[in-house]
Amino acid sequence: MSELVGLDPHTLLRAAIFVGVLGVMMLWEVFAPRRVVVAPRVLRWVSNLGVSVLNRILIALIASLVGLGAALTGEQAGWGLFHRWQVPGWLVFAGSVVLLDLVVYLQHRVLHAVPWLWRLHRMHHADVELDATSGVRFHPFEALISLIVKAVAVLAIGAPAMAVLVFELLLNATSVFNHSNVRIPLGVDRVLRWVLVTPDMHRVHHSVRVEELSRNFGFNMPWWDRLFRTYRDQPADGHEHMTIGLEQFRSREEMRLDRMLVQPFKR
Repeated sequence: MSELVGLDPHTLLRAAIFVGVLGVMMLWEVFAPRRVVVAPRVLRWVSNLGVSVLNRILIALIASLVGLGAALTGEQAGWGLFHRWQVPGWLVFAGSVVLLDLVVYLQHRVLHAVPWLWRLHRMHHADVELDATSGVRFHPFEALISLIVKAVAVLAIGAPAMAVLVFELLLNATSVFNHSNVRIPLGVDRVLRWVLVTPDMHRVHHSVRVEELSRNFGFNMPWWDRLFRTYRDQPADGHEHMTIGLEQFRSREEMRLDRMLVQPFKR
């Protein structure tokens, strides 16, 4: 029965780490916020976490077809880049994690570039505040597309199942971390963003300004933005005074879960 609902040990581990990181970041936001929160917190938290629960249920129902399943299938069939080369195991593991992160970076850019995909992704950007719950605010259709893209990438790369599991754990944790409204000393942030996407770095990407919205696409590793010249150091208006979200979705009504789900179908 547990297999039918996706409650295998790997799923339970991911869920436990996800809930733990989310709880820690939400507490950190309360005691050391980076920005003053104006929008109704309870309404946003209920809606953002609500859509996350919908995504988790949806993904659990098809988990046997993708993700770790794709990795195990690729290993058994010998599919993918790393199965064709004689490469040390540690290099296969590290290379798989890095390449999967590159795929997520490129997918993120495509979500912004293709109009119908942007309509799905803009629900994530329509949040008028940025905190830990924003890191799980993705439309179910976008979550499904992302799941399929990652499964295809796993097969193409020939990534081992353990590397896929570690990558997913990192991606879930860093998504919550870098969307958080937490204050990190500037000196620490300056060093940390060379190895990890920090909240200050990713916050720029959620600016209402178009020129900032198209920068800092990374979720986990910060190198891709520097390599592909999409990196921006700081927002023009500063972190305390910058406007977050999209101009056309700023009302209280747009923060409700039902309005969030139908948002992609609005002009």
